[in-house]
Amino acid sequence: MALTGRAALLAALGSLPVGIWDPGWTGLLAVNAPLAVACACDFALAAPVRRLGLTRSGDTSVRLGEPADVTLTVTNPSNRPLRAHLRDAWPPSSWLPGTEIEASRHRLTIPPGERRRVTTRLRPTRRGDRPADRVTIRSYGPLGLFSRHGTHQVPWTVRVLPPFTSRKHLPSKLARLRELDGRTSVLTRGEGTEFDSLREYVPGDDTRSIDWRATARQSSVAVRTWRPERDRHILVVLDTGRTSAGRVGDAPRLDASMDAALLLAALASRAGDRVDLLAYDRRVRTLVQGRTAKDVLPSLVNAMATLEPELLETDARGLTATALRTAPRRSLIVLLTTLDAAPVEEGLLPVLSQLTQRHTVLLASVADPYVSRMAGSRGNTDAVYEAAAAAQAQSERDRTAEQLRRHGVTVVDATPDDLPSALADAYLALKTAGRL
Repeated sequence: MALTGRAALLAALGSLPVGIWDPGWTGLLAVNAPLAVACACDFALAAPVRRLGLTRSGDTSVRLGEPADVTLTVTNPSNRPLRAHLRDAWPPSSWLPGTEIEASRHRLTIPPGERRRVTTRLRPTRRGDRPADRVTIRSYGPLGLFSRHGTHQVPWTVRVLPPFTSRKHLPSKLARLRELDGRTSVLTRGEGTEFDSLREYVPGDDTRSIDWRATARQSSVAVRTWRPERDRHILVVLDTGRTSAGRVGDAPRLDASMDAALLLAALASRAGDRVDLLAYDRRVRTLVQGRTAKDVLPSLVNAMATLEPELLETDARGLTATALRTAPRRSLIVLLTTLDAAPVEEGLLPVLSQLTQRHTVLLASVADPYVSRMAGSRGNTDAVYEAAAAAQAQSERDRTAEQLRRHGVTVVDATPDDLPSALADAYLALKTAGRL
């Protein structure tokens, strides 16, 4: 039971004149007696909070940046009407800054024996699971003098998925893939590709593609057309260690790596290749294997939703051993990690040969666009020092990338906006060359 602001104001107004005219307790009680009776009646007529029935329905998942609606159904089983203020509490990251109060609070009026629905619109600002907190209800009497207060636990969880902003690049990459598959007029050949068909020679064709036996049987020169091999295995490895926590812009590097991995998975599954996912730092954080082309993208998105960077150094030996167990046959291993000199030279390079001996390795890293802006800055002493520091940092990354290339690794180093497209292009280039 709680005294409302209205009741407190009436009590103050009722007791003030008594303090002036009659300091005795008898006069004070006499003046406040009607107010006490009104408050008691108001409290008795307020609907009980503990007996209310509450259930939830609505969205259980949403992409980061999009709204999610969760409906709360409130049933009033009592014989008194419910006049209430309701607060539907969620974690702070479930709302845009400054919108929580407006979005989480509702007014309710429910006649006896009926129910009403209120909808809370969430706009999460971070990936992961967002569990509902308590529902707090304050039930008022008809005069609004007293209220009944109570809380209910109504479990519900909304999973916030990666936004997959790079899906805008998918149509153009699929068009290139169709060219590689020979479904347009542009056909390719390359070592390790599958023979597709014969067609008439046109100027510009590689003379090594001429089929001399077929040419001898007809009046025109025949050339072989090729299509990339299908059903290749791709293992995407996300490094979730310390370096993935570094922020580039408004998000950690891990989020940019996830976006690139999703575009690659969508493209590779359309190409008929099998895609698995391994997230690792010092232990396996998530592993997705054996999904069909139809299920692979939803499975990866769901698995990535709860991944967070771990503030510890990645165990390169453990990562390599786990990758080799996950991909026992020849595969394309796409390693999304850092190009910082120390982690690569001290951790990855000593064990890299174990991967490159058996697999094709592609390493993709998130570059900071601010470094490029620093490198071009001039005008004062501070800007010149910043440009020198940026040039040194970029030189170290280039040197590290060159070390990896000497070990047979394909390296992609791009900013968060450019990394998904660059990684997809590198995959298509390997496929064109027949290196998968």
